Amino acid sequence: MSLIDVPALMGPSGVLGATESDPALSPLVVRAEGSDVAAYRRLRHDAFVAEQAIFSGTDRDDLDDDPRTIVLVAWVGAEVIGGVRIAPATAIDIGWWTGSRLVVAPGARGAAGIGSALVRAACALAEQLGVIRFDATVQERSSILFRRIGWETTGTAVIGGVEHRRMRWPIGRYQRLVDATKSHLAALLEPGSLSAAGSLSAGSLSAGSLSALGSLSSLGGAGWVGDDGAPVPGTDVIAACDAILPSMVERDPEWAGWCGVLVNVNDLSAMGAAPVGLLDAVAGRDAAFVRRVLAGLRRGAEAWGVPLLGGHTQVGAPASLSITALGRTSTPVPGGGGRLGDALSLTVDVGGSWRPGYSGSQWNSTEARRSGELRDLAGTVARAQPAAAKDVSMAGIVGTVGMLAEASGYGAVIEVGAVPVPGSGAAGGSGAAGSVSRGSVSMGSVSMGDWLGCFPGFGMVTADRAGRSRMSSPYAVTAEMGELTTSPGVRLRWPDGETTLAVSGGVTGLGPA
Repeated sequence: MSLIDVPALMGPSGVLGATESDPALSPLVVRAEGSDVAAYRRLRHDAFVAEQAIFSGTDRDDLDDDPRTIVLVAWVGAEVIGGVRIAPATAIDIGWWTGSRLVVAPGARGAAGIGSALVRAACALAEQLGVIRFDATVQERSSILFRRIGWETTGTAVIGGVEHRRMRWPIGRYQRLVDATKSHLAALLEPGSLSAAGSLSAGSLSAGSLSALGSLSSLGGAGWVGDDGAPVPGTDVIAACDAILPSMVERDPEWAGWCGVLVNVNDLSAMGAAPVGLLDAVAGRDAAFVRRVLAGLRRGAEAWGVPLLGGHTQVGAPASLSITALGRTSTPVPGGGGRLGDALSLTVDVGGSWRPGYSGSQWNSTEARRSGELRDLAGTVARAQPAAAKDVSMAGIVGTVGMLAEASGYGAVIEVGAVPVPGSGAAGGSGAAGSVSRGSVSMGSVSMGDWLGCFPGFGMVTADRAGRSRMSSPYAVTAEMGELTTSPGVRLRWPDGETTLAVSGGVTGLGPA
């Protein structure tokens, strides 16, 4: 039995018109099993069949027999006095769930906010399970309760002769993610100003060098704003720099070192550049700790075949790691090269599993790969030369799609059912995909909600004319899963044709490249 934290969900006393709390009526919301499910179904029958006559004979349906359906019940004392069920809306769970059959015993209706407690608990549980679209069809007279909690009306329906409202719980996990990781960039970097190019002033530049001012005043140069790497003017060199969160360095130093190489190689790969060298700056509390970071760093450098050229090492300082990477290409691929109507493809290594300690946020597809396999993946963009490419980073698939769209001057829509997920393809080699299968009724330990927001190890979002994606590797799955549109932000499109807003506007604020 799982306890749902009702007091935290219900908010202050008196919310939603509930009566002042009587300890004897304070509900305890739990995940139901056995006799609790039977008690809930009796309450449903009494309310929807016997009392309201919405259904004839029985209100049971296929969801009652679906093993994925979860029932929550409210206890007062030792009695079940209310309940609700939630379940996936599709045979393959892609993160779209519904809530239904909310019921409260006649003598407890309006008392102690039992109905609102059940609804709030259902919303909280759905989000914990990685649900990213949560719908319900509720009776007109009950819709006020849902609206006060924050639900939005999406339509109307008539069931059993009774007016209902179709409603949706707004889930903002991807907006929160991009707000936390990327939304501050424009304010800090000030693209288009000289401060973005350093401490140069007009007085320090010769007349001849003033002509270069335009390229200096844009991050990466005109056409490259928003990319994770920058072309070095007058050369075929691409420079990239990335840092690992200090908390991650402190918590998992070897993994931080490995990821320091991974994210920088990905930045170069997204621009079609072959990595030629790394420079590192590492610090830690003592020599033993720094040695662990460097061990992961060296292991990664050997795996991708990139030499460590040098750097800076400091002992007796807070944990930190940043890496500068250099690569070369004569035909760099921009992150902002997408055109209106371009299809968006995701090329992702679906092998591996969640990194221990980072379940739901970091997918470890790379450590089990052989060196040749990692290098093949790193060369996908260079071989394909798409119109635009961005590597999936800490903003997740949704946020990365948003950044590519923003840099291209457009918005984007993602077809949720088309997104490659673990188990959706045979990624060969030593890191072959595991046992979670999108072809079954569940994705197992990988929810769509987590997958669209995680760092997947190796993942590239690319844009090209529809049907013309050239991205390919035997160690990754590629699928067209969206398109660039005129509507700003990122929307998710579902199998029923409905769309839900994931990101309301530009991810970084840097604007078109």
